[in-house]
Amino acid sequence: MPKLNVLVAGSTGYIGVQLIKLLVKHKNINIKYLCGSSSVGKKITSYEKSLKSKNLPKITKFNKSFLKEVDLVFTALPNGEAQSISNSLLKHNVLIDLAADFRLNNASLYLKWYKQNHRSISNIKKSIYSLPEITGEKVKNFNIIGCPGCYPTSILLPLIPLIKKNLIKVNNIIIDSKSGYSGAGRGVHDKYKNKNLYESLSAYGVGFHRHNSEIQQELNSFTKKKVNFTFTPHLTPMFRGILSTIYVDLNKGSTIKKLEKVLINHYPNNGFVKILKTNSLISTNDIINTNNCHISICKTKYKDRIIILSAIDNLIKGGAGQAIQNMNIRFGFNKFRGLK
Repeated sequence: MPKLNVLVAGSTGYIGVQLIKLLVKHKNINIKYLCGSSSVGKKITSYEKSLKSKNLPKITKFNKSFLKEVDLVFTALPNGEAQSISNSLLKHNVLIDLAADFRLNNASLYLKWYKQNHRSISNIKKSIYSLPEITGEKVKNFNIIGCPGCYPTSILLPLIPLIKKNLIKVNNIIIDSKSGYSGAGRGVHDKYKNKNLYESLSAYGVGFHRHNSEIQQELNSFTKKKVNFTFTPHLTPMFRGILSTIYVDLNKGSTIKKLEKVLINHYPNNGFVKILKTNSLISTNDIINTNNCHISICKTKYKDRIIILSAIDNLIKGGAGQAIQNMNIRFGFNKFRGLK
């Protein structure tokens, strides 16, 4: 099979660099262009020394003429910029966006949560929001693919199968998520320069974090009931990883065993999502530098209430790895290729 020619736009951010580190190991990929803005003319090794042995192009400014020469475009850009690129796509191009431009199905919601007008409304209908373990083969029918955010990935993977089976109450889900500071991008050190970043824990976006819209959209799509949840993210003094602690009440007749059975059936052992034994106290250390998600269901002192723990690497399963998962499905590659 010939290699896909790939363009990575936004190649020097934490997610972009992680994506390149995975793509260079993928035998079906040829990286044709690396694009950036302030980094034009530099080598990617200025941002990641481990890529020194790889024969990669210098960083250049994106030009839509490049689209004639590539099969696949990854966009790891500030919100809004992938929309402009999508308007220039040719028939043979596939775009996989790692930002938020094609996560929401409604342009008015995008304006509400991201404070900017969507510049490619016609392409929203041509795109798919793809959490690979949930979307599956449907992604093959689309040339514009929106990858989930890192927090929503850790939250939706455990909750969607349980909500589909009506095993948990959806009127008061409490979600407490903690992320490594890489989730805030390279500008995190300037943005939080007064927060003692390496020695403190900070709550942010309380009640109104942008990912609320994405979580709400996806949970609502799997039940006719109104889903009410409270989501609070935190920035932690570690570079990478997310641990989400989710508090839910059980529906009548539900048990932990039933919940675990549903999750195990939905996520078989040969995938990236691992369902651990009851009361397993999982850690981000177990999933760092992998495309895995570890999920554990824990008992509480109340029979009808449980706690779900979910851990991912925000840069891989919550970002670059998930994008490659979508690519592998879209083009018919082995699901583990580039991700082991």
